[in-house]
This record gives sequence, C-alpha cells and structure tokens, in this order.
Amino acid sequence: MTHLHSALVSLLCLGLITASANGQAEPEVQIQGEYVGKMRESDFALQVVAQGKDSYLAVVCPGGLPGAGWTMDPPTRPRVEGKMADGELRFTGNGWVGVLKAGEIGLQDAKGTNIGTLKRIERKSETLGSKPPEGARVLFDGSSLDAFAPGARKTDDGLLMEGCATKESFGDCRLHVEFLLPFMPEARGQGRGNSGVYLSSRYEVQVLDSFGLTGEHNECGGIYQVAKPKVNMCLPPGQWQTYDIEFVAPRFDEQGKKLTDALVTVQHNGVLIQDKTKVPHATTAAPINNDGPSGPIHFQNHGNPVRYRNLWIVPVK
Repeated sequence: MTHLHSALVSLLCLGLITASANGQAEPEVQIQGEYVGKMRESDFALQVVAQGKDSYLAVVCPGGLPGAGWTMDPPTRPRVEGKMADGELRFTGNGWVGVLKAGEIGLQDAKGTNIGTLKRIERKSETLGSKPPEGARVLFDGSSLDAFAPGARKTDDGLLMEGCATKESFGDCRLHVEFLLPFMPEARGQGRGNSGVYLSSRYEVQVLDSFGLTGEHNECGGIYQVAKPKVNMCLPPGQWQTYDIEFVAPRFDEQGKKLTDALVTVQHNGVLIQDKTKVPHATTAAPINNDGPSGPIHFQNHGNPVRYRNLWIVPVK
C-alpha cells in the first residue's frame, strides 16, 4: 500500500473525507500535496492546496520545501491559482506554466519548452511512531482512556478525539503528540482543522490546517497570540504529524509572585519551530486562565474532527 493510498484509507474510515460514487476518495485529496524537483537545474517545489470546488492554490517554494531548502520568507513566496482546462490542472507562474498529470507537474516556459518536472512526495516526520522512553507515562496508545478525565472519547479504531484533558497535572515535561488534521477544503482560517495542545491547561500550541499558509501565531505550531513558528512545517491534511514539546513551567516565590515566564520549545515534524519561547501569560481560551506551576494537558475541541494518537509524557524534575 502506498503512503497516499494509506492516507486516503485512513481518512475515509474516519469520515474526514468523502468518497465518490465509485468508492474512490475525492480527487482533491489525491491532487493536494507537496511536489519537488528542478526548474532550470535549480531546486524547486510547490505546495498544492485544495480550496474546494475544483479550485487549487500552489505556493511557490524556490530552493525546496519548508524545512528542506526553501529560500524565501513565507509572506514573499508567490501563490498562483490552479485552473482546470481540458481535464488538466494548470498553474501559471512568473514566466512558467505547470501542468499536473499522473502525480507529476511538468514545467514549461512561455515558449512551451520543458524546464523541469516536479514529483508528488509525502514527507514523514522523523519522530512519527516514537516509543515512550524510560520514565515516560503513556497518556494514550489507543487501548484506553484511563489517563483522561471523564468526557474523553476515542474512535472505534482507537484514535483520541479532540476535547479532553488528562486527569493528572504536569509542570516541567517533555511531551510527544501525533495528530491528524481533517480534510476541509472549503473551510478557511480558524475553521479549518482547528484544535490545540494546552500545556498545563494554560499555554496553547496551536493545531490548525495551515498547509501552505504563512505561519502565524494562530496557525499550526504557533503559540497563540504570543509567537509565530520559525518555519511553517504543517503537512497536508490527511498526513500524520508530530509535536515534540519541551515545557518549562513558570517559577514563583513563596508569596506566589511570578519570577520567570513559562518556556516552550517545539519541534514540528522534526523541525525546530519554537526555541525556548517565553509565554508571559495564559493564552486565549485556556481552560485555566491564570499562570500556575502545573495543570492537566488539554486537547482543545474547536468544533473540528482532529484526531490524536501515540501520546506520552516525561515529567522533568
């Protein structure tokens, strides 16, 4: 089974995408994704984002994909619309045209001369499937909800559903999270695969379908209203992704006065995106809205079917 087929089957089973009359996944799922190769002998990539109703957006990545060679700041990366013509999807950039056929995008210049080929790939986080190390506490492995407070839910095939919190409180810790974003091509902004991981139930690392976006504080990997990620490492919806988080809780004196802010370090799909980021206060919509030394790990329900698996935590003393 190919990575693409596996991803489609997972999404169909979860009901996070729909199937056509012949039982196949909607073509948008098979078209969206990351395409890499060469343009005129230079590394070049496109992130193709499904927008719904046969509409697509291609984000141009000179030098390679985010986290793998890209050379332009996100706000300056060109974005070109895809148009269907004669059964083919065409993207027209600055002096080039890309035509999608059979999982490849052929690049041509204005004269119709071939100048490169991009092949669809599916990147995989190097920490996907990481095993709990010695001293770790398993929060969720698909078998039970024992680590969570009443109200937690899991799917029939053993995935944790959004909207739950651990029974136990944690302060300083290392946390491993694997999450799956739903395919919602017609949704936009905060309505597209929204959830969040709240450390100590106070400090949110945003979860959102931000594939192809610029990488803001309220997008995937951002610390809500505090800090944008250094790199937007969000993969397309339907691919399992990872957060590996190091959390240092704020410190207080004997009278309860705060001495130091919370610190959050995040690797998203194996790439460092937050590096000891100071979080001066509880973030918006936190279940606990004041600073504190410890609290439950909370997985936000924002009305979208985000799924979690392979959750473990190492308390740091």
